[in-house]
Amino acid sequence: MKQTELTGYFAGKFVRQVLCDTLGGASSEVTVDSHNGDTMHCTLTFSLGAPTRQDDWRLRVEPAFEPNFRWAPHLTPTDRHVIDRHCFRSPALIVGDGLRTMILIPDLDLLAADAPVGWYMDLDAPRNALTLGMSRSRPEEHVLFVREPGAAYPAGTVRIGFYLMTFEDEAVAADPWRPALAFLWRRWGSPRMRAGAPETGPLLRYVERTYDWAFDHWADAVWQQFEQDGREVGACAFIVDASQSPNFPGPASEREPRSVWNQAWFSSLRSASGMYRHARRTGDADLLRRARMAKELALSAPRREGLFPSVIATEMERVRAPDGTEVNRSRGWEEAFWGNSNRNPQFPWTRGGTIREAPYHILDMSWTALLMLRWYRDLERDERLLDYARSYAEALLALQDAEGYFPAWLEQSSLRPLPELAQSPETSMSVTFLLALWEIVPEARYKDAALRAMDAVLGEIVPAGRWEDFETYWSCCPYGAEELQGRRVARNGMFKQCNLSMFWTAEALHASWRTTGERRYLAGGERCLDELLMTQASWQPPYIFVEALGGFGVMNADGEWNDARQSLFAELILRYGMELDRIEYIERGVAALRASFVMMYAPENAKTRAQWERAFPFFGEKDYGFMMENYGHGGQTGPDGLGMGSFTIFDWGNGAAAEAYLRIRDRLGDELERRYGLSL
Repeated sequence: MKQTELTGYFAGKFVRQVLCDTLGGASSEVTVDSHNGDTMHCTLTFSLGAPTRQDDWRLRVEPAFEPNFRWAPHLTPTDRHVIDRHCFRSPALIVGDGLRTMILIPDLDLLAADAPVGWYMDLDAPRNALTLGMSRSRPEEHVLFVREPGAAYPAGTVRIGFYLMTFEDEAVAADPWRPALAFLWRRWGSPRMRAGAPETGPLLRYVERTYDWAFDHWADAVWQQFEQDGREVGACAFIVDASQSPNFPGPASEREPRSVWNQAWFSSLRSASGMYRHARRTGDADLLRRARMAKELALSAPRREGLFPSVIATEMERVRAPDGTEVNRSRGWEEAFWGNSNRNPQFPWTRGGTIREAPYHILDMSWTALLMLRWYRDLERDERLLDYARSYAEALLALQDAEGYFPAWLEQSSLRPLPELAQSPETSMSVTFLLALWEIVPEARYKDAALRAMDAVLGEIVPAGRWEDFETYWSCCPYGAEELQGRRVARNGMFKQCNLSMFWTAEALHASWRTTGERRYLAGGERCLDELLMTQASWQPPYIFVEALGGFGVMNADGEWNDARQSLFAELILRYGMELDRIEYIERGVAALRASFVMMYAPENAKTRAQWERAFPFFGEKDYGFMMENYGHGGQTGPDGLGMGSFTIFDWGNGAAAEAYLRIRDRLGDELERRYGLSL
């Protein structure tokens, strides 16, 4: 294929070569202008006299230096793979050598306006090349993207463009995502956010719809109440399926074992704290009763040398419905048993691993114990919560290794640490827990252990971008579980990464800074937060058929938009914004909070409601409040409802979003209004 040399348009100190393919044999008209001192804007215009078929078109930028840092929004482990536009949440390719930094950002205005063929990016570390291209592609595995043939262009004008940012600055090299984030938000995110995006109704109305859905319209499927060790306990079911709708015309079937979780994703205690806040403010005695029953369930988890399980579940069976259909049904809470998350390396759910046999997960226990401390501090001084957390802390301290890390998993029978992720950023959750405990019980050993762990993560995990946690390998995206742990993807120079561990580390660093006053913790936290924010949508793509601004993806090998984790992240983004007085963070935090409700089936969400009704025509008023945890999970979307899921997880969806809004309003609402004029 013929190529055009564009190198002369760019600074030789940063760019060795820029090559551009012809399109249908036609060369491009090139326009390059200085956007500002650090940024060049390039537009390539092709004039096609006839419809053109060309499977692939590429523009290739080769840096004039050998990077020791590389970042891209998605993995491309072979030459077949591409970073499909589906992954363009805050799209950029970034490379640096410790002093020089180069950032390539697609021109999203051109992509949104008139792209006849999907755009993609690629980062090839061995060839030291950054690519912007056009091609058809499709998802493969769960979820990487590969090129496929068949790209066709109509006669007329085809335009593609990009911004190239270059810096010779050690401060930029220390946080190479900051210029990209600031540019993306200033150009696309902030104007749209200030115009009302993501478009939502009053957030309190979504909270009301959530509780009406869970405790009235869908109560038979959602609310679980039973006796445990002589105590009446209750919580919302881990997951409910669209077939359990009161409007569904066929028999209901339960998607996974009926259970209640207190785990890093699905935390009934977290959701219950939101219920408590709402009940306290509104005087809703029944909602308060339910919140306290969920607290009792968490406290009833049996302790073993301070350790405790994270899941209580029921036995399941296949039964034949009256219409002859086989469905999954629970055998009831009379046969309940305790266990742990089956998203683990020893007995993974993708290979039939069960809750009953799963290992103890330190992350889940530290999160639940932290929530107990927050309940004790913010809601009610139930001494049992503090006692439970202190008992766990003693077990946790005994597990810290010589370098400061806490293991990820303990084999269930022997309590022996498993080798997988023995030194990982999951440690950061235990840092936050121990520092929260130290604030209540100021024993130096809690703080000392926490800061030793924090220094290990800050010194080894953060600079490398080794964001490996349970979700990275043992959730729905198993790519690399066997061969990539602790290793970079060679072609990209990056680890497989999940943004949960970025969040836990940014939160732990914020707590460490607050505890010690040491600025290195705040600077490290800002760096982690910025890497996290590269997974947040900074614009509204035309091929995403629900509101997207402010919503989050998950990892660099999956497809989600608007994932439920945004409700978990929102407060921390706002806290960093207030601490640094950075309006971009404030706007991003508010956008994340609004995005937490975008996927709800409700009249307030016109675009989302239309997508739900195309996917499930039987949905009606009694389903208002139903909310899938994300959108476009499989890497595909469409105007006909493609990309909509089929279930609701109260504790990782509507209940979690309600909790986040109520918590942020209570903790930060007055200050946000006073300092920034933002009303929640």
